[in-house]
Amino acid sequence: MFRKLALTTSAVLALTGGAALAAGEAIQVPDVAFAHEGPFGRFDQFQLQRGLQVYTEVCSACHGLKFVAIRTLSDAGGPGLPEDQVREYDKQFTITDADTGEDREGLPTDHFPHSSLENAPDLSLMAKARAGFSGPYGTGMNQLFRGMGGAEYIHAIMMGYEEPPACAADFESDGYYNRYFAKGAIPDACKNEEGHSTIEGSWIAMPQPLSDDQVTYADGTPATQDQMAMDVASFLMWTAEPKLMDRRNAGFVSVIFLAFLATLLYLTNKRIWAGVKGKKKHA
Repeated sequence: MFRKLALTTSAVLALTGGAALAAGEAIQVPDVAFAHEGPFGRFDQFQLQRGLQVYTEVCSACHGLKFVAIRTLSDAGGPGLPEDQVREYDKQFTITDADTGEDREGLPTDHFPHSSLENAPDLSLMAKARAGFSGPYGTGMNQLFRGMGGAEYIHAIMMGYEEPPACAADFESDGYYNRYFAKGAIPDACKNEEGHSTIEGSWIAMPQPLSDDQVTYADGTPATQDQMAMDVASFLMWTAEPKLMDRRNAGFVSVIFLAFLATLLYLTNKRIWAGVKGKKKHA
């Protein structure tokens, strides 16, 4: 039974890997050490606050967080803003009241607004959707063993803008070349005889959103492009998994309990059947 299960699992992983490679999604992004990774990782409260600032001042112009309630900004394990600051923060948003149909100031009970552009993805889903993208042939094993996931992908996209490769010199596009974006248009000159891309990335519609000193952090942290990308990636990971720490703690306790229970059952089994097995051996 276990042998069949192992063979089936191997076949599924192989097929998944082949599909990922065929779709051109096997790009490996750089591994970044985030505070929330690992079995004992925790979200860095100050990093989340900086990431919230980057989202508010830069990303919110196009992208939304429609599945995130503004009141959760004061939750433990998150940005941890005082409630009075949350009440001031939500006033910057104009919300259309579902009951009256009239516009009003935001309330802590409201959610962040939707994306303002039709083709701009909602960022509360981005880190969640990309959480298992990385690993051997896209199976997500890197996320398990190295912590790689949605936050790494977002950071890579923020830092992956480059000049187009030489094969695309005559390629006219409204997008921007990003070495870690694998789903955009590819010019024919950058494809091999089988029609597969010969370059790492592709063209993305979003221009480079971050540049050095684009925001001014209240805690004095230098606002480099890499620092802002790290901060906003961590914040977006929190919006996707606000209860990540609670689930991790529950899982850790469950593993310890199951290990203790398994040991207890093993010793009990040995004690109950010790006499019977001893008689069988002497017979």
